[in-house]
Amino acid sequence: MSDTIRSYRHRRGRMGATTTAVLGRLGDRIVAVDGSPLDPTTLFSRAAPLVVEVGSGMGEATAAMAAADPGRNLLAVDVHLQGLGRLLRRIEEQGLTNVRVAEGDAVVLLRDMLPPDSVDEVRVFFPDPWPKSRHAKRRLVQQGFLDVVATRLRAGGMLHVATDWTPYAEQVAALVRRHPSYVVVQEGPRPASRPVTRFEQQGLDVGRASWDLLSRRV
Repeated sequence: MSDTIRSYRHRRGRMGATTTAVLGRLGDRIVAVDGSPLDPTTLFSRAAPLVVEVGSGMGEATAAMAAADPGRNLLAVDVHLQGLGRLLRRIEEQGLTNVRVAEGDAVVLLRDMLPPDSVDEVRVFFPDPWPKSRHAKRRLVQQGFLDVVATRLRAGGMLHVATDWTPYAEQVAALVRRHPSYVVVQEGPRPASRPVTRFEQQGLDVGRASWDLLSRRV
């Protein structure tokens, strides 16, 4: 996929004193997305299946799913340091040891830093829908992104996409069904394993239903 079209918008938010402090205390859990090869076993100080969450927001779903699944390592990547700071606060408060965070572009992380066939699951929950038709090319889940993810997922690994924007859901479903590296195993309402996020609840409150697609790499 093109390096010149960004699927995200930089948003600057106010960084509270508590979040700033936790960024200092847990700085060793933050990975800079700089294109350098990354060894997941070294990063987590253990060998375990790896989950990559693309766009972790404020981290509520990330922390909840990591707590419910301690046998897997979870690497959350986002371009917004404020949200990663909030996630680190949750990690610290809950005593989670199986979560690390990465600041930067998820495509660079997947394509340039993680080894092929090294990821057990990739999660993309509520990416920016870029609702205007002229901006649709900026959506993250495009053919090129699916190609990159397929090279990083192990055989049998899962791609889990969730959105509440119907045109985006239709686009993702069509792309995944045509892609030779994936087979759809579940499509429809939110599975019980995925908690409702704050952003998702805001959509539900105004009548936007969520949609999840889970597909397996063949």
